[in-house]
Amino acid sequence: GVSPIIGLWSAVAVGFFAAAFGGRAGIASGAAGSTAVVMASLCATYGPSYLSGAVLLAGLLQIFAGILGWGKFIKLVPHPVMLGFVNGLAIVIFRAQLTHFLDPVTGTLLGGPRGATMFGLTALSMALVKLLPRITTAIPSSLLTVGIVTAVAKVFALPATTLMDIAGAETFRGGLSVLPDIGFPAIPWLTAPIRTLALLLPYAATMASVGLVESLLTLQLVDGLLEDGKRGDTSKECIGQGLGNIVSGLSSGMGGCAMIGQTQVNVQSGATSRLAGIAMAVILGLGIVAGAPLLGQVPISALVGIMFIVCESTFAWSSLRILRRIPRPDAMVIAIVSFVTVVQDLAMAVVVGTILSALSFAWRQSTAISATVKPGADKPKASDSNASWKTYKLSGPLFFGSTQAFADLFDPQGDPEDVVIDFADSRVSDHSALEAINSLAERYGTLGKRVHLRHLSSDCAGLLVRLNGILPPYEIIESDVETDPVYEVAEDSSLYAAVEPPRLSESPASKEPKPKVDEQPERSGSD
Repeated sequence: GVSPIIGLWSAVAVGFFAAAFGGRAGIASGAAGSTAVVMASLCATYGPSYLSGAVLLAGLLQIFAGILGWGKFIKLVPHPVMLGFVNGLAIVIFRAQLTHFLDPVTGTLLGGPRGATMFGLTALSMALVKLLPRITTAIPSSLLTVGIVTAVAKVFALPATTLMDIAGAETFRGGLSVLPDIGFPAIPWLTAPIRTLALLLPYAATMASVGLVESLLTLQLVDGLLEDGKRGDTSKECIGQGLGNIVSGLSSGMGGCAMIGQTQVNVQSGATSRLAGIAMAVILGLGIVAGAPLLGQVPISALVGIMFIVCESTFAWSSLRILRRIPRPDAMVIAIVSFVTVVQDLAMAVVVGTILSALSFAWRQSTAISATVKPGADKPKASDSNASWKTYKLSGPLFFGSTQAFADLFDPQGDPEDVVIDFADSRVSDHSALEAINSLAERYGTLGKRVHLRHLSSDCAGLLVRLNGILPPYEIIESDVETDPVYEVAEDSSLYAAVEPPRLSESPASKEPKPKVDEQPERSGSD
């Protein structure tokens, strides 16, 4: 519902500020379809002013996310989700190009001279993008391709569809009159602030999320493409994208984010500095004002051919080769993320894929816990008890997903009076695991039996003590500073008072006396 010139000026604003202040050189940003789709219904219902207001608010939210460091959570996105993301995006870009091969009136495939020209120039464009780098790399092959295809269309007077035919002559009229108006969007910020905020916030939050997800995934992709030993700064990228969207909102724009297709072209052309993104924005702005009529004569087929090559390089073809060699859940995640990206949107696809990957991982880990039973083998030498002992030597992680399987490993009714649970090959991961240990000990305690806990980390032992206040007589922690493992439990120890983290500096030859059963092991230092 907005003029194409709005999208061009949005690309200038977002592209310039994201390149100048973002988290990674080489990323190209601009008005993106993924964020535009989010705002379509708002603009159609309330008009362009509300669109710009939502973009402005989305920019503020992105800066807020950058200041709080929320961008780091993109590291939680699993590799299968990344593969599904790039595959789905390649399909979306490819499908978008196919509309240019259809007759705008009848919707059928282009035929006659216009169809032959479209197919022929697209094929020429694709061939040039591939062949020109073998001749020269002084000028980016995509730029040379656009120039050559435009010249061929003009010299031979071919009936090629141009950018002006698609976007309209108004978009490419040029001159100072096309400069955007600068100022706050004309919406009731002051007269009805609560109503305005309630209306804009859902759209702004969705746009901010979608834009940051695509931008941060693009940042990770560039990290892998360049392999220059540098890592992108996710917080800076959030702030850079936010600044770009604020300026776009103040200039009546539609906002945007990093664009993976254009970034691929950028990086493959050797443009890996911040100056590349800044130059793109500046040249585009100058072109809109001073060279618009010339730009309007570029055949759309030249750009379609370039984008087809971008699709080919974006698609992770290796994911097809490894489908039968990776775990079936990972293969399903790749397919599902690709499908959701195509039919829904990028942000939804990433959320769905990450949740599925997390559930799959948790399920696999929950079935990995087991125990080896050794009757009487680990009875302490100093013990004068004549009662028999039994040892459960655990293997696998103990966390919220495996607590039920952990409880099923034991037989409190049939076990002797003293039971040893050896955690040397296991790891207590979270609060649910701590509660599972306490619950198991209580089951034995009600039967008049004792549980001896061995090879717990000092952090875990300390949290168990704090969680209980005082350990019951049937739950005995046998600490050994020489053999106990060192790790921290994913738990807020402040809830149980000051439990220091385990110390890694503990010497294996330490001669410190072993703590008593009812004492928390003494520790100093921290990781």
